[in-house]
Amino acid sequence: MREIYLDNSATTAVLPEVAEIVQRTMLTDYGNPSALHTKGVEAEKYIREARAAIAGTMRVRENEIFFTSGGSESNNWAITGYATRGRRGSRLITTAMEHPAVSEVMKALEKEGFEVVRIGTDSCGRLDMEALTEALTEDVCLVSTMYVNNEIGAVTPVAEIGKLVHERCPNAAFHVDAIQAYGKYRIFPRQMGIDMLSVSGHKIHGPKGTGFLYVRSGLLIKPLIYGGGQQNGMRSGTENVPGVAGLGVAAKAAYTDFDAKIEHLYSLRERLISGLSAMEGVVIHGMPGREGAPHIVNAAFPGVGSEVLQHTLEDRGIYISAGSACSSHKRSASPTLTAIAAPREELTSSVRFSFCEFNTAEEVDETLKALSEVLPMLRRYRRH
Repeated sequence: MREIYLDNSATTAVLPEVAEIVQRTMLTDYGNPSALHTKGVEAEKYIREARAAIAGTMRVRENEIFFTSGGSESNNWAITGYATRGRRGSRLITTAMEHPAVSEVMKALEKEGFEVVRIGTDSCGRLDMEALTEALTEDVCLVSTMYVNNEIGAVTPVAEIGKLVHERCPNAAFHVDAIQAYGKYRIFPRQMGIDMLSVSGHKIHGPKGTGFLYVRSGLLIKPLIYGGGQQNGMRSGTENVPGVAGLGVAAKAAYTDFDAKIEHLYSLRERLISGLSAMEGVVIHGMPGREGAPHIVNAAFPGVGSEVLQHTLEDRGIYISAGSACSSHKRSASPTLTAIAAPREELTSSVRFSFCEFNTAEEVDETLKALSEVLPMLRRYRRH
């Protein structure tokens, strides 16, 4: 049975060249990058090259890139590292549809005495910019928003927000969760007013357990880990050379032939949305057309439980995500779908399709065909 993987926002397969450099740095060039002998120098070179490659994709300085274990760590470090470094304000601003790696940090800081303002959205996931502007008072310490929503692909106007933040709150910092955006958009933090930016490696065909945090030069945040002084003392500990090397290769590849890749993703997204829209009783969430991210489609199939649909398609070799709905392990509804005021029947029947550059139009057509076959059957067994 042919496998069709449409859950690329959850994780991606590593590129062959990524796997090759990871293997090489594990089996051959395995030195400790802090060592002064040849093996150490070889290992340290991989880290320098990865840092240079990543910095080049965003036109930032190499010393502004700090390697982490992934997006969650980068988000946690950015928010807590800045907010608790010595207060210049007690108000934190975020949105009502953030990933838990941001929203849970905000809850923790709220318990420590910070005020957290959560900006709402419209039914497509567009941020309420008027509410954001009103919330930008002189006691704002930090603003944190995601660039691309991981569930519905809604896109936040980060450049506009960056300009607003620095005009109205010159002492505040602006952090962007770019985990679903890096590799899908050209991101230039300095021009966009972004002070900190989080990225995860396994969303761009890099190794799991890798990521980075961009921190603008001159911005002071608390170190994450104290110890041997690696990464300018900001995150001590022997660097993950295989992971960092693989991440560097993946980052460079993500921005190679970039325009063609993004056009391909949009063509897949539009093909899927067109097919879904022609089906009875299907609701598409998110921004219309090319307002939304090129790689994410969220759809609700009222009358069919999201996990039921997920497993039904899995039986046919098609992999999607039911993460936007209530699950047996976590009974709370999706914050994103709640933020856009999706009705209850959509909260429990929404699934996410997400593409990478290696998906094809034929795979989309096969998925649509499978849906057309299974939906009538599943709806006949709907619980009343």
